Amino acid sequence: MIHVWLPDIYREKGGIGAFSASLLAALHDWNPKALRRVIIKNDAPRHRRPANGDQGARIHFAGRWPPVLRTSAYSAKLLGFGVAERPDLVIVGHLHFGVAARLLGQFTGIPYWIMAYGVESWGIERQDLQAALHSAERIFAISNYTRGRLLAEQLLDPEKVSLLTCTFDQDRFTIKAKPNHLLSRHNLSPEQPVILTVSRLMASEQYKGYDRVLRAMPMIREVLPGVRYVIVGQGDDRPRIERLINEQLGVQDCVTLAGFVPDEELSDYYNLCDVFAMPSKREGFGIVYLEAMSCGKPALGGNKDGAIDALCDGELGVLVDPDDIEKLATTLIEILLRKYPLPLMYQPEALRARVIDIYGYARFRETLKMRLDSFFGAQS
Repeated sequence: MIHVWLPDIYREKGGIGAFSASLLAALHDWNPKALRRVIIKNDAPRHRRPANGDQGARIHFAGRWPPVLRTSAYSAKLLGFGVAERPDLVIVGHLHFGVAARLLGQFTGIPYWIMAYGVESWGIERQDLQAALHSAERIFAISNYTRGRLLAEQLLDPEKVSLLTCTFDQDRFTIKAKPNHLLSRHNLSPEQPVILTVSRLMASEQYKGYDRVLRAMPMIREVLPGVRYVIVGQGDDRPRIERLINEQLGVQDCVTLAGFVPDEELSDYYNLCDVFAMPSKREGFGIVYLEAMSCGKPALGGNKDGAIDALCDGELGVLVDPDDIEKLATTLIEILLRKYPLPLMYQPEALRARVIDIYGYARFRETLKMRLDSFFGAQS
């Protein structure tokens, strides 16, 4: 039996939720008959929906508890099921759950794996989290960037810190013409150059870089007067962004805040754009880059975080210093004018094929299968 502890998967639209869905799907494909108990902290039963790779799994939720009690209730559920069932392995879907996994392991000897994404696993100073990492049987980092920081900062054994890079839904994100309904909705012409960012607009996630693209817009529209910047996402940072657009930069005529977009429309927005830009500084990986490139679109990311992995050190897309607004502007202009010296970006089918080859679900599934086979082979 395998226990899987996740922060959220159904309600949350972010990268960890998407990664968790891929993880469950790969576990099911590895052995559909294996017993899997999935315990989710922030989702409630009403959030559950199909097609999340949870076929045959026993799903438990702590999201029905109020936030003030949820962590305690969730911890009790993890430890209770762990002691009662003594699973062969616990897969810890967030570092903060590693404290409970270490406690469980101390009393029962149950081994655990930890998934390490980005900011939550960089610069760790809490001793209980450090101990949880050192006691883990294996740690999976979603990028070389995160793996490198873990090794350097926590002095972990390199042999037990493995890569399990993100994947994406290649059947959902495909190449299409610019959607007429979005052109009409946002008053755009098919020839108009469109820059796109998909990101939660949260004050805690300003590192995503959408405000830096906004600051680059005055320079970009000097060269490309018809350019439009579309930001997909919602959150508590929107009022600040609106002030930046309307009062400080005066770019309201070339910026569209699309707000919340349902899952079924997200691929259409990627196909609406001519370049996807997220010059982040603290991204663990960035599944959105893969989604955009799977739609055949050029992608630009920051050169200071896990975007380096997603864009394969510049093989698949463009990496820039996210703090250099002038360089950001000139690079986006080059991309939109099709003058940037990376021919693959302008070959949609070839770009999509390369992204699938490197980061497609088959590669993700095979990497996890290899580790599971090795672990359970050693146990038998």
